[in-house]
Amino acid sequence: MTNQQVLDNSAPKSIECNTSGAFESWIAQIGGSLAVSTYQAGKVALIGWDGQQVSLVLRQFQKPMGMAVQGQRLAIATQHEVLLLANSPLLAADYLPEQPGRYDALYLPRVAYYTGDLNIHDMAFGSDRLWMVNSRFSCLASTSKDFSFVPCWQPEFISEVVPEDRCHLNGLALKNGQPKYVTALGESNAVGGWRDTKATGGILIDVETKEIILRGMSMPHSPRWHDGYLWVLNSGTGELWRVEPDTGKYEVVCLLPGFLRGLCCIGPYAVVGLSQIREQHIFGGLPVQERFERLVCGLAVVDLRNGSIVGTFEFTSGCQELYDVQFLAGVQRPTILNQERAEVRQAVTAPEFAYWLRPSSQIK
Repeated sequence: MTNQQVLDNSAPKSIECNTSGAFESWIAQIGGSLAVSTYQAGKVALIGWDGQQVSLVLRQFQKPMGMAVQGQRLAIATQHEVLLLANSPLLAADYLPEQPGRYDALYLPRVAYYTGDLNIHDMAFGSDRLWMVNSRFSCLASTSKDFSFVPCWQPEFISEVVPEDRCHLNGLALKNGQPKYVTALGESNAVGGWRDTKATGGILIDVETKEIILRGMSMPHSPRWHDGYLWVLNSGTGELWRVEPDTGKYEVVCLLPGFLRGLCCIGPYAVVGLSQIREQHIFGGLPVQERFERLVCGLAVVDLRNGSIVGTFEFTSGCQELYDVQFLAGVQRPTILNQERAEVRQAVTAPEFAYWLRPSSQIK
């Protein structure tokens, strides 16, 4: 499969992609689709299955980073906002009047929290709030109706919550609906202090105890609790790890040709985001660059039972770096609207019905 699309009217570039291995059959059978953020290209990509081939929808957002899914809700952290979108399946089928039924989900903007430039990385819907990793202020935080954010937790070695990106806190794993594990690129309490030991200074922290479980990691990202284990990307080496937090022991599940960011676990599978390395000042000199002649930007589907690569989705042009990947369960042909699209002002939804406010609109 090869696909090429123009990235909105405002962007002259196009994205080219292809799949390999069993990716097409996997996504056709998995019972959902994937949402992928690329801050470098300024896009959120929805990858699904239209019944015959892999589908790709791209929408412009300002520096999209972490995302979170809760039922029909999708949260996206952008450069200055946290956006909450909600799926309207009632309107999805008629989004394109000339192609009825093309989409089975339509994600519409519903709430915007104006946070300012917090450099938000991972986000997750907990049992009581939306959690976000506030990297600029080195803390876990929640959204607020009154403030840019509410600080909720910080590593023990961080003496004050100030906008100095002291340790580059980035990854968050929930357990039982509450924050349990985080990753950071360094154990530093100085302004940008993590940069000095970026290749070997990464850490994994237990949120409850504030204990550092692992040290010596290479720019770790995307911890996820799944199936009784903690899964973490040791990004700078291109490795997916399975960690036993009680003992600090880990196993390398697989090695992938990219700087790894973005991880979602679906049953016995993991979908891992891979990035090329454009910026050499921060990301240069990492072990993964020595292991592979060419780094890939895309997704790899990994069988967690044996570490084998089931298939890949590769961006071959127009996109070089990803941040997050999320699974949209029960949705195979999704689309999404940003605040700039005219259609977003024509879509009106209520708990029991929905309308398109255009000449052809009908009650649904």
